[in-house]
Amino acid sequence: MSSIESLLSDRVLKLKPSPTLAIDAKAKMLKAQGIDIVNLSAGEPDFDTPKHIKEAAIEAINQGFTKYTPVAGIVELREAICNKLKTDYDIEYSVEEIVVSTGGKQGLFNVIQAIVNPGDEVIIPVPYWVSYPPMVELAGGRPVYLQTYPEDNFSIDIDSLKKLITQKTKAIILNSPSNPTGAIYSEELLTEIAKLSIEKNFLIITDDIYDQIRFDGKSPYNCVSLVKESKDHVIIANGVSKTYAMTGWRIGYLAGPQPIIKAATKIQSQSTSNPNSIAQKAALSAFTGPQDCVKEMAKAFKERRDYIVNRLNNMENVSTTIPEGAFYVFPDFSKFYGKSVGDKKIEGSLSLADYLLEDAKIAAVPGVAFGDDHFIRFSFATDMENLKKGMDRLEAALKEIK
Repeated sequence: MSSIESLLSDRVLKLKPSPTLAIDAKAKMLKAQGIDIVNLSAGEPDFDTPKHIKEAAIEAINQGFTKYTPVAGIVELREAICNKLKTDYDIEYSVEEIVVSTGGKQGLFNVIQAIVNPGDEVIIPVPYWVSYPPMVELAGGRPVYLQTYPEDNFSIDIDSLKKLITQKTKAIILNSPSNPTGAIYSEELLTEIAKLSIEKNFLIITDDIYDQIRFDGKSPYNCVSLVKESKDHVIIANGVSKTYAMTGWRIGYLAGPQPIIKAATKIQSQSTSNPNSIAQKAALSAFTGPQDCVKEMAKAFKERRDYIVNRLNNMENVSTTIPEGAFYVFPDFSKFYGKSVGDKKIEGSLSLADYLLEDAKIAAVPGVAFGDDHFIRFSFATDMENLKKGMDRLEAALKEIK
């Protein structure tokens, strides 16, 4: 370690960078060098932000809406979020129970900082989104992992969950539809978890960022919408990134008990302060404008899902569950582990992902980043031509592994 590195904090030395962003950056770098990379790693829609949303941002600039706003976001946007939660979930919130953040990730970071003390335990179902454990660890908490399995469609076993709950349990993080599996938790399961949170007095952080991208024909639901009495135990995290193809605009939000939202806002006030003023006006247009674009994108994602699942399940030694939402598929490649291709040994998802990137020119995220080495995550948030090219390359590359 250099003399400068020795001055870094212990927490940052222990912190791992986001594997998904690192792989996406490497794929884009190779592409910039003229290499034909099929990038199936990125967690963002390939669609452009809808026109009416962009026009709202342009209007905000032209009107000079470029100053500081309240830390928690402009009142009109928080009111629109309240209306969305009432319309989509039949839950009543006031603007004091909403804070708008610089992306959903900042909202999650803020609330975990607001509730977790050193030594507190936070239950995280596996596979998980890559940033949940580091966020808990940065707050001094301890992630407690709850394994789920493809044969159960990655659902949570309620008895296994109960065994993990202790006096130190502060919260559980739920993500449905899930990144990376695309699984959607059943209403029965979320009802049980909501009731359990009241009985055992722990919090539920429900990451609903993919709530509008689902393929089962149902409207979104979460613990609060199913068990209204659990409202004081649930924090909802969401945003505009996935639903409205607004990843770069960086607008997310939290909804929850006022003391927790106030605490998360206090943390935000001492870090980034208000989210971007122009992006807030764009998000307001997203929530209050026409919603046809949401349905159109979800329809396209379903067509892509059907294609990629069919291709994967027809490949030898590959199996995958059928994603019910989001835009990821999480196939099991463990039957290739222990084999070789040329002088390369495929020891797990990391070495397989490296082989696919270096040799097959396909960017995907190794399952170890999500807590389960059996799998690799592919995003189908790309056009059908790219998907076909990627699956053709994958099928040819797997046949080389002996």
